[in-house]
Amino acid sequence: MKSVSYDKINKSREYLKPLGQIDCRALFGGYSLAVDNTVFAMVCDGELYLRANEACAEYSTGKPPVLLSVPKRGRTVLLNYVLVEEPLWQEPATLLHLSTQALRAAQREKRARESAKRLKDLPNITFQLEVQLCAANIRDVETLQAYGPRKAWLHIRKVNKHAGLRALMALAGAVEGLHAAALPSQTRNELYEWYHRMARRTEPHSGD
Repeated sequence: MKSVSYDKINKSREYLKPLGQIDCRALFGGYSLAVDNTVFAMVCDGELYLRANEACAEYSTGKPPVLLSVPKRGRTVLLNYVLVEEPLWQEPATLLHLSTQALRAAQREKRARESAKRLKDLPNITFQLEVQLCAANIRDVETLQAYGPRKAWLHIRKVNKHAGLRALMALAGAVEGLHAAALPSQTRNELYEWYHRMARRTEPHSGD
């Protein structure tokens, strides 16, 4: 199956040459296709999927799009990438147009993410929590996301022994781009259990 995917990657590069140099790397059990570090498509099991956008939606009107599905933690997750079905390969100009729109949509999303690099722009990050994160040497969004909520909370705990469950939930929501109250119940339960395991090792606190 890997050789089939490589064939489709090479075919995609040939058809989409006007977009520029297309780089690929392993991702989600398949391969991402990117131009200037902006991912706009995926190749999985020998099929090309374009990042969903308005142009793709208009092209597939009357027929539900086939989304890329990948396994994650024992369940199937649908990604926002639409299958390029065989008839579209017979329309190179249309395929190039849809791919161009997919790339532009990905570039817009990337610019929007980069414009919100300050920690304070994330959900749940109050001024007080931002100060604590900076004191723990977590000074930007990338570092917070790389650490994840649990490791970030442990670092905050070193500078603020009163950091509690509310701070942990706030960090988890910030990493996911959600208000803490909107975290999935399974995530909240896992964090709750982890927090109490950690709290038993030291004196438990419930504040921020």
